[in-house]
Amino acid sequence: MDASGSPRTDLREHAVFMLTRAAPKSGMSMEEAELVVDAMRPVQVPADTLLFEEGDAEDTDYMALVLEGQVRAETRTGMPGEEVVISIIGPGSLIGEMGVIDGEPRSASCTALTDIKLGVLSREALMKLLNDHPAAASRLVLALSKGLAERLRESNRRLRTLSQVTRALQAELDAVHAVNRRLLDASES
Repeated sequence: MDASGSPRTDLREHAVFMLTRAAPKSGMSMEEAELVVDAMRPVQVPADTLLFEEGDAEDTDYMALVLEGQVRAETRTGMPGEEVVISIIGPGSLIGEMGVIDGEPRSASCTALTDIKLGVLSREALMKLLNDHPAAASRLVLALSKGLAERLRESNRRLRTLSQVTRALQAELDAVHAVNRRLLDASES
């Protein structure tokens, strides 16, 4: 705590630590992380709260650093009422960063699994950081880019695996179809 005994200082220090943990490959210094955290606003969210919904085109101009608690990220399967959990996101992770970068509709839904504490960074605050503290902002953007690249690589790996499974299933179906065809042909003779 600082001289005033403010819990905001403890939360700020925790957020700085979490941000440097979320962006380890960006080379962000503690001082740069402090500038980014100071541009964030702290938010507490109760468990079971929908933070944002897949496809939502409104209110996409922010991202958040998870400071405490867990968030579930999920996407729709195309079948009514069916969602696939993409990941469980914990402290030190960023959410919503695609929206803060491109302003496009949310690509997934995020729900608080537990009570959570977030550091929220708006696009406006990011733009101000870019103008006022370009080194800190560029390291943050680099960290966001690296995180998105890692997720894209993981998605590519999963897609490759899914493709291999699909091909194997198709080969099995073709074999079963061939056996069934021979059985039908034999029974007709």
